[in-house]
Amino acid sequence: MSKIFYVDLEKCTGCHSCQIGCKDEHCGNAWLPYAAEQPEIGQFWCRVDEKERGAGSHVRVSYVPKIGAQTEAIRAYAPEVLMEREDRLIVIEPEKAKGRKDIAEKFDGVYWNEELQIPQGCTGCAHLIDDADSPIRIPRCVDNCPVGALRFGDESEFDLAGAEQLEEGSHVYYKGLPQTFIAATVYDPEAMEIVEGAKVTAKSDAGTFETETDIWGDFWLKEIPAADYTVTIEKDGKVKELAVSTLEKDQGLPDIALA
Repeated sequence: MSKIFYVDLEKCTGCHSCQIGCKDEHCGNAWLPYAAEQPEIGQFWCRVDEKERGAGSHVRVSYVPKIGAQTEAIRAYAPEVLMEREDRLIVIEPEKAKGRKDIAEKFDGVYWNEELQIPQGCTGCAHLIDDADSPIRIPRCVDNCPVGALRFGDESEFDLAGAEQLEEGSHVYYKGLPQTFIAATVYDPEAMEIVEGAKVTAKSDAGTFETETDIWGDFWLKEIPAADYTVTIEKDGKVKELAVSTLEKDQGLPDIALA
């Protein structure tokens, strides 16, 4: 049965504890034949991607832990460098992979160790899983997560309905990957007041999404698919229509006058 990582982004707070745990486990430690020592700088087998989205007063920050090298694409490309395992963890053995810079060049999350002349990446901490005497039988990144956002186990243990992979064949599944948003403040230019309770509708080929402005005149259309939208704002017979695209970025719009 395949082992997988399950990342619940609805719980993740961006504390970077998973990233720190990975570094603590592998920097200054060689776990042969599973892994050679990870360099202190330049390699992040577990990395928290932090992204600021939107603009002005309408900004959100998303955190997505990325666990590199755990993909079946590596097995398909270079099976000869991998440790044979029933749990199908991707473990690039240092001795088998000497000189294989092509693997690091081809796969995101696999790094080239120039000093040792080997490609390196996440092993799922297979050395801990295989050690019956270890007090920790799970990857360090998972053990370090204080909020339970990062989990690890047999694929059958998890409800993967609605879960997503960043690439086909990945052993890392995500719940709640961030989608795009549109946000702004709506005001009445004649009264010089914000507009509360205005209906806001965004339409595109991806669907129709609705919300209302709050007591501050703000609206947030959150977690909507990336698309080209027609946004309509209306209240008391006043209507404002504008074209907004989230194909390239989230939209924190300038203040909108409802005249």
